[in-house]
This record gives sequence, C-alpha cells and structure tokens, in this order.
Amino acid sequence: MASFDKVRWGILGPGRNAIRFLQDGINAGNAAFDAVASRDRGRASEFASRFKIGRVHDSYEALLADPNIDAVYIATPNSFHHPMTMQALVAGKHVLCEKPYSRHPAEVAEAFDFAAAKNLVLMEAFMWRHAPQIRRFVELLPEIGELRSIRTTFAFPMAATYDVRLDTALDGGSLMDVGCYCVSGSRLIAGEPVSVVGDQRLGPSGVDIEFYGMLQFASGVVAQIGSGFNYYHRSLEAIGSKSSLLLGDPWLGERMELRLGDREIPVEFDDPYRLEIENMSAAILGRGVPLLGRADALGQSRTIEALYRSAASGAKVTLE
Repeated sequence: MASFDKVRWGILGPGRNAIRFLQDGINAGNAAFDAVASRDRGRASEFASRFKIGRVHDSYEALLADPNIDAVYIATPNSFHHPMTMQALVAGKHVLCEKPYSRHPAEVAEAFDFAAAKNLVLMEAFMWRHAPQIRRFVELLPEIGELRSIRTTFAFPMAATYDVRLDTALDGGSLMDVGCYCVSGSRLIAGEPVSVVGDQRLGPSGVDIEFYGMLQFASGVVAQIGSGFNYYHRSLEAIGSKSSLLLGDPWLGERMELRLGDREIPVEFDDPYRLEIENMSAAILGRGVPLLGRADALGQSRTIEALYRSAASGAKVTLE
C-alpha cells in the first residue's frame, strides 16, 4: 500500500520515453521512484544510477512481484502495452501506461474494466494534456466563436533505419507514435468523431511513415490530422466563426506559442511529465481523480482503429 505521503513507483522499460519522463518527473512531490526493470540489466543499472533509483530488477516479472512497489510506469514498445498492463494489474499495481495504450478497443475496455474491478488506477500517459498551456487553450476556446474546423499536425524527420517505431510487429507507425496526439487534440476540442477517413504512405518496413486523416463530428466540425517521420511540423489550431486559436508546439511544450487571432497569449511553463505523475499519484492516494480515464482511452483507440481501417479500405468509416 502507498505510504501516507508518497506513491512508490517502478519503471518498466528504461528507454527514451522513461528518461524524458523522469527528467523533471523525479521531482514530483507525492511520488518516489524506487525500482526499475529491464531484460538488459546493464541498461537498467545505468538508468538507476542516473536517477538514483535504489533497486534494479532483471525482469519485468520480478519488479511486479516487488511488494514495495505501488504503481508502475510502462514505457515498453506499443505492442507490449496491453499484456504488460494486465500483468501489472493482476499483480495489484496501479498503472500509468505510455501512449497509445492500444489500437484495439477491446483491449482498452478489458484493462480499464479489470482495473476498476480491482480498485486500481489505470491511466494512459498523454502527458501533454496536463500542461498549463493546454488548460489555457481550452479556457480561450469560447473566444473564437462557433467552432468550424480543426487542423493539427505532429511530424519529425527520423534518420534511423531501424527503430521500434518502424517495426510492424511492435505496432509502430507515425499514427501510433505521434499522430495519436493529433487525434487526442481533436477529440479534446470537439468530442468523439462520428466518422473518419484515413490515408497512409507506407515505408520500407511496412509501417505508415506518413498518415493523414479527416475526423468528422456530429456538430459538423471537421478535423484534419497529419503525422509523419519524414518532415517537421507541430501544431494544434481551432478555427471558429470569429477567430482562431493556435498552439505552435502543443505536444512537447518546447515552444510556448499560443495565439488568439493575431494576438500572442502569454502562458507559463510547467513540466507536463511531473504534473502527470502528481495527478496519478494523487488519485492513488485518494486525493484526486485521474485527468484521463476509461472513456478517453477508449475514444482514442476507437478513432485510431477506424483511421487504420479506412486507410486500408480506402473508404470512410463510421464509428458507433
């Protein structure tokens, strides 16, 4: 059981995502990071040394069996998210799972239903949703008038010839890696889409190195999304009947650029990873609720699955 003041965390998968997760997240006031596990002990030991983590486990299973760990952060490749989450929940651990949880809605429903039955907290780790600039963006939305359309992108050039994000067996692809942020942003603004159209360009490994989509909402609003591994662009823009609202870097918070029409709006920076950890830990301690829950994760998965289905068939897909 978590201590009165702090949740005791373990890290499953000490890779790139986990490093960024803890750079400032290690300073969360209601969390203590006590253990890390990897199938590569050297990698886990190096990670533990960097972040002053006391215990290194040689396997994920060993960490999940550790009675002194309350919650785990899962930063494995995408295809392992669901099985690792289920193992952690069975072991009685709360779970923060890196995005995207799964492209299969049935897996999302299974995990969240099981967590609820076990009275455990499960959250999908869309850290960008915790940032102060996102709260300010949502606060300003009424000032653009009636929402008409959304445009959103997340793309970056990838030089590597092999990367887990390029591996079909690991559920790689630009939509899964970065396009999921565009889906999340569109849904934050407009709710759940009623239909989608997707188009993808596959790379040599078989994953989508570019993905473009159109999400249509019951209100008539249309969102255009774009993701890729071969160009650079990051944006989230809501266009209304009176004005527009633009975030120049909504996903990583590296640039504090928020514009309402032609006017720049000042926003404060606070590390979204630390805020995410503090939100999750507060929920575990019974002092708050998770920002993101079952409905959001299920909406994400349903939309991603429909986009891939549309891209494969060349036809519009209607969501239930």
